[in-house]
Order: sequence, then structure tokens, then C-alpha cells
Amino acid sequence: MNILIAEDDPFHRAFLAVTVREALPGCEAVLEAEGGEQAVKLVRDNRIDGVVMDIQMPEVSGIAAASKIWETRPEMRILFWSNYSDEAYVRGVSRIVPKEAVYGYVLKTASAQRLGLAMMGIFLEDQCIIDREVRGVQQRAMDLHEGLSNTEFEVLTDIALGLTDKAIAARRGISTRSVQSRLKQLYEKLGIDQQPHDDEGPVFNSRARAVALALSRGLLNLEGMSLGEAKLRRWLEKGQQV
Repeated sequence: MNILIAEDDPFHRAFLAVTVREALPGCEAVLEAEGGEQAVKLVRDNRIDGVVMDIQMPEVSGIAAASKIWETRPEMRILFWSNYSDEAYVRGVSRIVPKEAVYGYVLKTASAQRLGLAMMGIFLEDQCIIDREVRGVQQRAMDLHEGLSNTEFEVLTDIALGLTDKAIAARRGISTRSVQSRLKQLYEKLGIDQQPHDDEGPVFNSRARAVALALSRGLLNLEGMSLGEAKLRRWLEKGQQV
């Protein structure tokens, strides 16, 4: 078994390498990558059986790297190791995981023992291992009353990318009326008051307010927006401009 560690911090890489060796005594080789781009290249050029992936890395994030790896290796087992359990990160991972893929999400606050057990579960026993705190975020995100639905999250990302109602409708294959309905549901979930407050109209621009609240609540982040921008550019390159 060959394991790849993708982590930009050398101290953390060394810690992960030791943990891998202790948890997986049958591991033949531990390869190391300092960033997401190098991780993708190492998976492409070597026989890798599993990856321990830091989520937040410069240039190419762990989520972006995992997405590229899974495009060609959907069976790859990946353990995400992160400081963050914000909904944007949790959703970012959930949206790229191939069907029936084996993966894990463990916070860096977890003990070395907990991390080692997660490695054993994912790489040896084909179990999905998700930290309790992360699982709680997943459950809240799926709650119809607390969390945003997938369509509401999509329209939030679209307005954060600056798309008009017409562009969103074309991209998602729906009517502009459906776009406006999804926006209305999004505003209600975020608690945005759309009623006029004086003779001059509402205090807030609803789109801008939604993005601001989403950022403050951890529903959007840089990695997620970078992935969204990349997908948007691919869509535009296909000649779908409106």
C-alpha cells in the first residue's frame, strides 16, 4: 500500500507521515506533496492507494485537488484533514465525492489516536469516517428548515459569482421565474427583510446582503468560490453566454 500526504506545512507533513507508519504498518511507501497541484501529479504518475489531504492549501486547495483526482480515479480513498468544519468546506467536500466513494473528514484538533483509527478505517476497512462535529454540520445543512437546499445553495453561489437572473436561468436550465422563486426562498432562509423601511425603499440590496450573510456564517468561502469560478468559466467556454 502506498499513501500520499498532501499538506503545505512541513511540521504537519512529518506528523502525518509518522501517524501513517504507525497506523498502517504494512504501508510500503509514504509520498509527500506540498500542495494540491503536486498531489494531483503524484497520483497521476505513481501507484497511490490512498491520500491524506489538507483542505486549505495555497494555489490549488485540497478540495480542488481531490476533485481532479476523483475525475480519473473515482475509487481513490481520501482522508480530508482540516482545521475547518464550516458549512462551506463541508458542502465543498460533499459536492465532489463520487457515488459510493470511501472518504473521511477529520479535524486537526483530533488526537493522533483518533487520526490513526480514521486511517485504518478508510484505507484498510473501506469505511467512511466523519468527525462528529463535521457530521453535525452535514445534518444541519440537510435540514429543510435550518439548512439551505442544494438549489438554494446553487443560486447563492451564482449570485456571489455575479450572475444575473437571466444568466442563472440559462446555466441551470430553468425559467427566470424559477430563479426568482429560489432567490425568495434563499432570502427567507437567511432572514433578509425585503420590506421597505422608508419612502426611499429597502435598506439592503438583497443579493449583496445574502452574500455578506453567507460569508459571515461560513456558507461561502474562498475555496468554494474558486471552484465555482472554475466551473463557471468552463460553462462560458462552451458557448453558453447569455
